[in-house]
Amino acid sequence: MRYFIYFSFNGKFYHGWQKQKNSITVQEKIEESLSVLLKNKIEVTGAGRTDAGVHAKEMVAHFDVNEHFENPNNIIFKLNQFLSNDISVKSLKTVKKNAHARFDAISRTYIYNISKEKDVFLDEYSYYLNHSLNIKKINEAIKIIINNNNFKCFTKSKTDVTNYLCNILNSKWMEFDNKYVFEITANRFLRNMVRSIVGTLIDVGRGKTSINNFFEIINSKNRSMAGYSVPAKGLFLKKITYPKDIFK
Repeated sequence: MRYFIYFSFNGKFYHGWQKQKNSITVQEKIEESLSVLLKNKIEVTGAGRTDAGVHAKEMVAHFDVNEHFENPNNIIFKLNQFLSNDISVKSLKTVKKNAHARFDAISRTYIYNISKEKDVFLDEYSYYLNHSLNIKKINEAIKIIINNNNFKCFTKSKTDVTNYLCNILNSKWMEFDNKYVFEITANRFLRNMVRSIVGTLIDVGRGKTSINNFFEIINSKNRSMAGYSVPAKGLFLKKITYPKDIFK
């Protein structure tokens, strides 16, 4: 049987999702807990990678077992007892045997939180920015993002990735009383892409980068042309969507 496991995590103390030598990762903790609970070595495959310090409101992974869970809620309850308080399992869903958490994902949505004021209760989950921003200019730049699909300029320069094409389905910059929230949905994301986009949009909002410059940055396909990468602590994986026909 193959299951999709839905969970959230606080990424503060983890070196991202994917297992690595000499680093604590979310994948490692999920696999350890499932293996102990089910008394069998369990390997999980995630919907994608997250960088060190990035959080997830909804992450998805798949794993295989030889049994059918008659009471998934009981498994979820026990699994949450094994896991630390910074990882929380939300649900288990039965899927077809060839369903894949990464390759079957239709879209992924990220949000980035920016605090307008220094707030000790928001510090771990947002980036404090002591500058006013021109939201109109930022949204003009976002239109350019939506109308493009090559985002090489927003990913790390030293990478083994050869495909820089992403289909941006939706994106917006929202302003509230005490914070800004950037939201973006795409079929896939490159490493560090969202944080680099946010840093560059901040430069646009501050007047350091013009709309024409922003257009040139994307066309340059050069990471050194884009703005800085904002801290990981403000970034959340919000949602992952799948086609309905992969579920049983």
